[in-house]
Amino acid sequence: MIIGIGVDVVYVRRLERWRTIPGLLERYFHPQELSASLSKGNGAFLSLAARFAAKEAFGKALGTGLAGIVLRDILVVNRHNGMPEIEVFGTASSALERSGATKIHISLTHERENAIAMVVLEKD
Repeated sequence: MIIGIGVDVVYVRRLERWRTIPGLLERYFHPQELSASLSKGNGAFLSLAARFAAKEAFGKALGTGLAGIVLRDILVVNRHNGMPEIEVFGTASSALERSGATKIHISLTHERENAIAMVVLEKD
């Protein structure tokens, strides 16, 4: 049963500006996300924007937003075949547990100046 759906869009240049503010990217992204995304050269900020959109979409799917959730506790990774997935830790794991959801489905897309993410929370 679906218990929540969230969608978010992020303007990529917003993330490009964040790199000029010391510590800001580290505040919002798990170290694994930063490492994987920044290794993509010209696609680094497209990747980060999609991941930030996923975090926002996750909060919307919870129905509570991101209040009380440390954004680094939401890790967006790609499987070996490129399929994205969300792993949650700490505050995000607690929020997911409170929601009753047992599965997280995610879709990411980006093109030129925008990145979009959709998250669906499902309960068995």
